[in-house]
Amino acid sequence: MKVLHACAELAPLLKTGGLADVTAALPKAELLEGIDVRLIIPGFPAIYAGIPHTDFIAEVNTFAGHVALRYGQYQGVGIYIIDAPYLYDRQGSPYHDNYLNDYHDNYRRFALLGWMACELACGIDPFWRAEIIHAHDWHAGMTCAYLAAKCYPAKAIFTIHNLAFHGMFDASHLRELWIPEHFYQIYGLEFYGQISYLKAGLFYADQITTVSPSYANEITQDYQGYGFEGLLRDRRDNMRFSGILNGVDQTIWHPNTDTHLITHYSSDHITGKVKNKTALQSEVGLPIDKNILLFAVVSRLTYQKGLDLLVDALTTLIEQDGQLVLLGCGESWLEARFRYLAEQYPQHIAIRLGYDEMLAHRIIAGADVMIIPSRFEPCGLTQLYGLAYGTLPLVRFTGGLADTVADCSLENLEQGIANGFVFYECDSRQLSFAIARAFALWRNPILWKKVQHYAMQQDFSWRTIAKAYIALYQHIIDY
Repeated sequence: MKVLHACAELAPLLKTGGLADVTAALPKAELLEGIDVRLIIPGFPAIYAGIPHTDFIAEVNTFAGHVALRYGQYQGVGIYIIDAPYLYDRQGSPYHDNYLNDYHDNYRRFALLGWMACELACGIDPFWRAEIIHAHDWHAGMTCAYLAAKCYPAKAIFTIHNLAFHGMFDASHLRELWIPEHFYQIYGLEFYGQISYLKAGLFYADQITTVSPSYANEITQDYQGYGFEGLLRDRRDNMRFSGILNGVDQTIWHPNTDTHLITHYSSDHITGKVKNKTALQSEVGLPIDKNILLFAVVSRLTYQKGLDLLVDALTTLIEQDGQLVLLGCGESWLEARFRYLAEQYPQHIAIRLGYDEMLAHRIIAGADVMIIPSRFEPCGLTQLYGLAYGTLPLVRFTGGLADTVADCSLENLEQGIANGFVFYECDSRQLSFAIARAFALWRNPILWKKVQHYAMQQDFSWRTIAKAYIALYQHIIDY
């Protein structure tokens, strides 16, 4: 079985969110299961910097002009790179400039990703031809439309990582992109008078997945479907839509091997976590005391992530003499608010605006509780990292957070299945109550360690998830 992943990000080379972690880990896990898997990605500067040695495969005439395809290897996975510097040789984000303005030619840049992925099912590489193309998020959604236009030379699977991003472009671009005009209709690419690359994936894929079972259900509902709920319900009813939970790349995220930590630890030898905690307190300038309950946030500071709720709930944390370390960036008003709070309460709050991968590892290892109060969360990886490191997640009950975190309620504690703290409503008071319950459990060290041990024993390895995807690939080949 020859599988090609089409995507716009690849950790750690180019990452704006959890998508990059998935596209790095899933192909590696599938490779270990014996699948002949490769990946195609635009030739962004960060990709070439991480994969400097590539071979020329072919040159092809496209709607964007003559484009070369090159091939290299990264972490054992074969990588096709779309060599079109006039489209991709731009510093910073793959999607927008330094002023957060989307690039005016994004419609062409990401349609080309779909076109070139389709070409790998049509023989552009004489030595390898994709049988399954697995497209990730709107950036690669046009892959499915081009496959449909060419009568499906390969089967298509499309994974929604976040339905909130639609990839919307003016319908006038349709002819330029070499898409048949009859594709522009409600049963096709059209979405409220524009072209939606996300809808291209949803409508033309043989199979749709998303990154958790709960999120798969939520986005078929009117309140979270963004206008796609009817299409998704139809695909679900025809057994063409399901949720498969994301996993953790244990070669990168494991407290017993993590190279970013000052000392390693495991569920059976947990003392090293305390050393990571005091080292983190020292690094961020908080009072060093292993007995203080240390909360953490590693997140984009956005409305989706619910961090505005935390602003209003921090009184509970401060009054109970807790600490918070925050790493992230995002909406300017949230950044300003957390900066102000850190200035007012330097004994309790430390912030680092921006993103630092190594510091993220040290925070997740050193903290006691990860706060993830998202309004919606397709899967979430931070809570999975927290579980692996014995840092109990405190989450809102939504999407993948609901699928992975069991509240420390009395019944769950009695059954031994509690691994974190859950609140249900998008309300700062509810978040405050959950923070208070974390303090209550912290005051019972024996029970805390029991919950922590169970959390660290859970298996969210990518090899388990890869097997579920491979079964799905086989299903659509046989269908």
